[in-house]
Amino acid sequence: MNKSKSNVQLVWGWALFLVGIAMFFRIPQLVPKIEQIKQNAPIMPYIKFCLYMLGIFLVAGGAKKIYNYYKKA
Repeated sequence: MNKSKSNVQLVWGWALFLVGIAMFFRIPQLVPKIEQIKQNAPIMPYIKFCLYMLGIFLVAGGAKKIYNYYKKA
């Protein structure tokens, strides 16, 4: 892999990681708005689970890309 493509992967890894962290701060703000929709009330635990899993996957994917970048260097 050439150096410029490798740098793009590093930037992409940091972007994934930071967006994943931001998800954990944003979810508590979004949940009350989602709960106001009456049709979502019965499945609210599932919605929360999915949102937090999305954040975990983003953080893990970003961390993996960052780790692989520095492992090769």
